Amino acid sequence: MSSSAEQIDRPRAVSVSSSDDELTVVLSDGRTISVPLAWYPRLEHATSEERQDWELIGHGTGIHWPAVDEDISVDSLLRGLPSNESQASLRRWLAGRVSG
Repeated sequence: MSSSAEQIDRPRAVSVSSSDDELTVVLSDGRTISVPLAWYPRLEHATSEERQDWELIGHGTGIHWPAVDEDISVDSLLRGLPSNESQASLRRWLAGRVSG
């Protein structure tokens, strides 16, 4: 199988929802992935309204939340990879939310 064929067959996000403790993404191949919201601290600290304001990027290969500047790829979700944002970066972001 060529790499271009592999790209075409990759599932894409079609819908996103969240609760106070879980992020759920429906994929184009019919699967649903749920991961702990704690994996993505910016989303965990976001309001419900901010978490509901998402957009698909890269034709569904990723999801972006503009209000909290968070991007998550479908590939990362499938591989079970939580955010790799450093604690220092998260602290700066949280401080900006309080003072902004």
